[in-house]
Amino acid sequence: MTTTTTGQQSQETSKYDVVGTRPIRHDGVDKVIGAAKYGADIQLSGMLHGKVLRSPHAHARIRSIDTKKAEALTGVTAVVTSKDFPIIADKMIDLAETQGNARMMAEHVMAAGKVLYIGHAVAAVSATSPHIAEQALELLEVDYEVLKPVLTLVEAMKEDAPLLHENLTTYFKLERFARGDDTEVKSNIASHIQHKLGDVEKGFQEADVIVEREFTTQTVHQGYIEPHASTATWAGDGRLTIWTCTQGSFAIRSSCAAILDIPESQIRVIPTEIGGGFGAKITTYLEPVAAVLSKKSGRPVQVVMTRKDVFEGTGPTSASRMRTKIGATKDGKITAAQLWMAFEAGAYPGSPIGGATLCATGAYNIENLLVDGYDVVCNKQKVQAYRAPGQPQGAFSVEPVIDELAEKLGLDPLEFRLKNVVKEGDRMPNGVPHPHFGVREMEEAMKAHSHYQTPLTGPNQGRGVAIGYRWQGGQASSATINVNSDGTINLITGSVDIGGTRTAVAMQAAEVLGLRAEDVSPTVVDTDTIGWTGVTGGSRTAFDTGLAAIQAAEEIIRLMKARAAILWEVEDEDINFDSGTFICGKTEDTISFQDLSARLMRTGGPVTCSVSTASPGSGPIIAGNLVDVEVDPETGKVDILRYTAFMDVGTAVHPAYVEGQIQGGTVQGIGWALNESYVYDENGAMLNSSFLDYRMPTSLDVPMIDTVMIEVPNPKHPFGLRGVGEAPIIPPLPAMAIAVSNAIGVPMRDLPMTPDVILAAIESKGE
Repeated sequence: MTTTTTGQQSQETSKYDVVGTRPIRHDGVDKVIGAAKYGADIQLSGMLHGKVLRSPHAHARIRSIDTKKAEALTGVTAVVTSKDFPIIADKMIDLAETQGNARMMAEHVMAAGKVLYIGHAVAAVSATSPHIAEQALELLEVDYEVLKPVLTLVEAMKEDAPLLHENLTTYFKLERFARGDDTEVKSNIASHIQHKLGDVEKGFQEADVIVEREFTTQTVHQGYIEPHASTATWAGDGRLTIWTCTQGSFAIRSSCAAILDIPESQIRVIPTEIGGGFGAKITTYLEPVAAVLSKKSGRPVQVVMTRKDVFEGTGPTSASRMRTKIGATKDGKITAAQLWMAFEAGAYPGSPIGGATLCATGAYNIENLLVDGYDVVCNKQKVQAYRAPGQPQGAFSVEPVIDELAEKLGLDPLEFRLKNVVKEGDRMPNGVPHPHFGVREMEEAMKAHSHYQTPLTGPNQGRGVAIGYRWQGGQASSATINVNSDGTINLITGSVDIGGTRTAVAMQAAEVLGLRAEDVSPTVVDTDTIGWTGVTGGSRTAFDTGLAAIQAAEEIIRLMKARAAILWEVEDEDINFDSGTFICGKTEDTISFQDLSARLMRTGGPVTCSVSTASPGSGPIIAGNLVDVEVDPETGKVDILRYTAFMDVGTAVHPAYVEGQIQGGTVQGIGWALNESYVYDENGAMLNSSFLDYRMPTSLDVPMIDTVMIEVPNPKHPFGLRGVGEAPIIPPLPAMAIAVSNAIGVPMRDLPMTPDVILAAIESKGE
């Protein structure tokens, strides 16, 4: 086990030559000098500019759309509405973090019949300039029949609530992605997920102390810097080419094929560099619109969102309401837990309620457990994944209750957690046994850390402790390796780079081949150039695409052994390979990878191979936080005094990137806890749709976040990797809430904890 702490003396060690080191990222120079091409940087000959008209109403029936005036405007080349899209049957599209119904996805891309939130796309135009396209939008005449909106899950779950979808019935599920059983009850509750272990009633009867609390969170955006941008050209031969900033080019290909009702083989998706996504750039918004505009106009069309479009027309994460009840014996053994969770899905089904129900109690061994989760539609933006979807809310509903139980039992908060820590073989809420991972090791490191051992020194200060658990699956990935004559390799994958995954995957190939990271030239290519590859999401890329690169590198070694055997006139099995050198077992002759590469054309020609791998599922990850805050009782302002983030990372391929992922996720969680939320008026209009008004943390709001990496190798990976991109955002919500609660002496169970909310809580103490 290796622990690395930033801000303190490094204890970093590595048993590998490349994995565990910190090379400069391969794409760093291009991004620093501005040469890297992002979504809006695509420029094609004769390219037109598209703009999207969005609904001013949260819930309304579209009576008619008159496009004549817009079409007559000089410079306008095409106008599209839902009538220009094919009517397709219901079918499910797997998007990794979520699933999508193709018919509903099409209606989300372009409203058909009804608009379901303010910002819902109604029509689009293409023109010779963006200014003319904007002018054309003003000439579109839409006749709406305004309907009563349902703006919160509480309103939506009432029996007499207006229905967003007249034919939507509630499905009862025992698994996250199962179709479930149709209850045939029409409502705004799209699905009810339930997990059950043991006998909950009996468990609560055995408890000496029971705590039951309710929690809420609000709608929060991912806050990526780059707006969505897509360019499409639909050629006369029926081939559609799309350039877009996406986390998954194959997911976009599948979505567009379903929405446009054409074969996937007719679509080529070319991913650009991506300026952030955090799960929100998996789904499609603009690609089908740009495609149909291109088909009608006969020229390439580019559509770029404004920041207001991003906030109002794309998917944030769910607002939630949760109730948690946990019981424990006087010696600190948890006997039972019962959770009720409702998540807003927005206009169409598909909130991350599955992730919440599965993971909220994941750090604890609870033999008697009942979890009910509800996916609820309402007249807001259709939610999308956000870094560990559903799990930050889930942890927020559990960790403060764990802390309160510890206090009532007179136990140290971490000691109470260690008494109930999950171990290998214990059951997840869905009944699946846990594999081994470093939850105990991490909690012990937290308890022993100087941060935890150092007492607070002043008034109005509080400390928060929280644990965040995430279960990770995986998807297939593909990789191709070409060996160059100078002994370097080209590594080709289909995984869009977010957070340095190009380099993390290249380092694994280099480790296998005995090369330096600098000897690998990694490239992300389009859907025509590489085998099927899942999205860059679910903390799977360094793991899954790394496995593909490792297998491709191993195949390269096999092929190169055959070339060495030709040189030495021996059999393939007589050749060994170690640390970049081929060794003849019979003669003890040696040749380096580089020298053998120079002789490939004389021993049979180029060496190249392509590999596609199915994921074994990367398994669980665990993260923990310690945070100290000081609250100004006069203003309600929260100052973070010290923050330490812990995580079992398996093996840190590139420690600097892992530290960055931990720190970045932590900062996002801090923003979620303290400041961030959509602010709506009574009609469902967003009032803070800009980065000026949507308050995200800056460098002035947070201290240096120390990171402690616990390395308990993952047995599912040759180098022991675990995913690290998502779990860091889970514990900050409860950790911050617990810290602020301890600082002011009032429990904080509603996020965000803005200064006015904190002041109201302080004032309530005197009542």
